Amino acid sequence: MLIERAGEVVSREELRQSVWTEGTFVDFERGLNFCIAQIRTALGDSADSPRFVETLPRRGYRLIAPVQPVGAESPRMAQTAASATARASASWRRPSLVLGAIAAVLVTAAFFAARPAADPAVRVAVVPFDNETGDDSYAGLAQGVADATVARLATPERVTRLAVIGNSAALRRPRSFRDLKAIGQQVDAEYVVLAQVKRDESKVRLIAHLIRVSDEAHVWAETFDRPAFTLEVQAEIAEAIARAVSERLRPGGDSAGILP
Repeated sequence: MLIERAGEVVSREELRQSVWTEGTFVDFERGLNFCIAQIRTALGDSADSPRFVETLPRRGYRLIAPVQPVGAESPRMAQTAASATARASASWRRPSLVLGAIAAVLVTAAFFAARPAADPAVRVAVVPFDNETGDDSYAGLAQGVADATVARLATPERVTRLAVIGNSAALRRPRSFRDLKAIGQQVDAEYVVLAQVKRDESKVRLIAHLIRVSDEAHVWAETFDRPAFTLEVQAEIAEAIARAVSERLRPGGDSAGILP
């Protein structure tokens, strides 16, 4: 729909009626947010600085990338038109492949959105952990623990209940500009994991948090003090965070967002 009406605003209601039709009972708001987020991921796009899909708050979406229809007059003409499109946008090196990718994403996203609302999978975004030591050499440590946490949350025994987002451009905004509700909407996450790395003369401290996006309430937080953050210590802490998150987000584990 966005390609067919390139340059025009396509309302959320129009998308709902076209994709899900009347009589289909799904969590439409969450489903559509997921679809748009997946399309952006497939195209390497960003909601903050869009090159393909622009969001118009409370209205809908608009495809802002240049679109060059490929006619069917002759194979040679079609090939020439396709080449012109490729030169117009480096991200559309092969328009047919991009369109195919979008179609595949939509099929997958529509399947996700059509699942029963009681589906136990919980979407969790892991924001890059913040280095608050004042020493740039600790930036790698903060990122390393964050990456290890994503890996531990996505282990086979947890991935059936948790859908983990850890590599979206929407997660990489500096802390002073970070809007958890906006992140939740952009990547369709229900919870966010974040942490800060601090230090003094004797030890390094990591403070981890699990925050519910809907009301920005802390569901869990814990402090980890260590004299040094070796790879083994990073793995240990990542597993502790993943275990705590998994426990809090089990069915009934976050009934009120209050620590037991």
